[in-house]
Amino acid sequence: MENKQFERCKPELLSPAGDLEKLQIAVWYGADAVYLGAPDFSLRAQAGSFAGDELAAAVALAHAAGVKVYLAVNIYAHERHLANLRGLLAEAAACGVDAFIIADPGVFKLAGELAPGVARHISTQAASSNSECVRFWQEQGASRVVLAREVSLAECGQIARSVPVELEIFVHGAVCMAYSGRCLLSSFLCGRSANLGDCAQPCRWQYRLEEAKRPGQYMPVEEDRWGSYIFNSKDLRLLELLPEILLSGAASLKIEGRMKSAYYVANVTRVYRQALDVCWELWRGLDFAPDLAALRARWEPLLAAAEWGAELDKLSQRQYFTGFALAEGLAAAPGAPDTAAYVYDNSYSQRAYDFAGVVLGYDAAKQRLHIEQRNHLALGDEVEIIQPQGEVKRLRLTAIWSEDGAELAALPHAKQHAWLACPFALPPGSILRRAVRTAVKEAADEQ
Repeated sequence: MENKQFERCKPELLSPAGDLEKLQIAVWYGADAVYLGAPDFSLRAQAGSFAGDELAAAVALAHAAGVKVYLAVNIYAHERHLANLRGLLAEAAACGVDAFIIADPGVFKLAGELAPGVARHISTQAASSNSECVRFWQEQGASRVVLAREVSLAECGQIARSVPVELEIFVHGAVCMAYSGRCLLSSFLCGRSANLGDCAQPCRWQYRLEEAKRPGQYMPVEEDRWGSYIFNSKDLRLLELLPEILLSGAASLKIEGRMKSAYYVANVTRVYRQALDVCWELWRGLDFAPDLAALRARWEPLLAAAEWGAELDKLSQRQYFTGFALAEGLAAAPGAPDTAAYVYDNSYSQRAYDFAGVVLGYDAAKQRLHIEQRNHLALGDEVEIIQPQGEVKRLRLTAIWSEDGAELAALPHAKQHAWLACPFALPPGSILRRAVRTAVKEAADEQ
């Protein structure tokens, strides 16, 4: 049945908020909504989480800027979780969260009973991959379904035209080597359940074979000097596919990364905000009938001229791929991920720039920039500065002062507050980055 409500609507840009600082950064850099975690009940137990006064403060901060707040309570709950879960749902509703992100049907039922005024979104953990599944959740009262990561953009379009419910898709970030993130590997290998938010990421480990009659003789699965990381997926990036995304009917575009840095949140949000706005205006300029060829003809020259792709390359990442976005189905289907979708030689992210600091303010009279430093800075360093709005700025450090005015040669310790000589003003929340001095490998969770 054709969904009569399907029409051309600008998708929401949904950014991660691992803590209050990252939430503020996401708001400044253009997110329409943010998602954050509840203690013990979301699938990023090692990330920051929000409850009580901090949750109320987060909601107030976001709502003051017209940004929605979605609270992830998407674990698969056990009996021991239910008592505290009831209290959390009621508390979150009182704080004014806009929606819960839920995978477990029992949690879904409790949320409807205890917080009837809060929308319920179905997590990608529920692995919704067809219109009848989405229709089921819509009939139970869900206002949005986050589709399984294995759903292609073509399938998303088919579902959107069939079911009158919002659909959300991931457009950027890390990808689990599991069906929509439902994985037992961490539980078996180290007793840490991914489905309770405590994944040890064994899919990023190096594996070797041992033959039973040859103990201690290890054979790499992929014969090279590095060994083999056979489960190690590349990172998702759908920037170039925004025309296809707009035609898919997706209502929300989600950026993965609650455990990543404020710099990551700032730059990914900033890039997708700019690119989505441009692509949307191009589409609005066309006749209503969806026309991918016409939209791509207008989009591709702008994409080639813009710095969006280069900016995403400056983030820590495991190389990029398009996941299942262009697939016609799962295994062996045209467009589905194949052996080129994995990184075999290491489990680390590559990066060209270090996150160097956050701008706290600017003293126009003294032409000094007030910063909180996040990585080593020294006189003579050249830094780039991204802003919530405006172009990337460049600055050579010619003078550094401590908070009390003492001249310094360097800032070696993380989170020092200091002043930098700077001839131009920058708004709070601007991010300093510095090209890495040596080839560095960095674990994904410390981006």
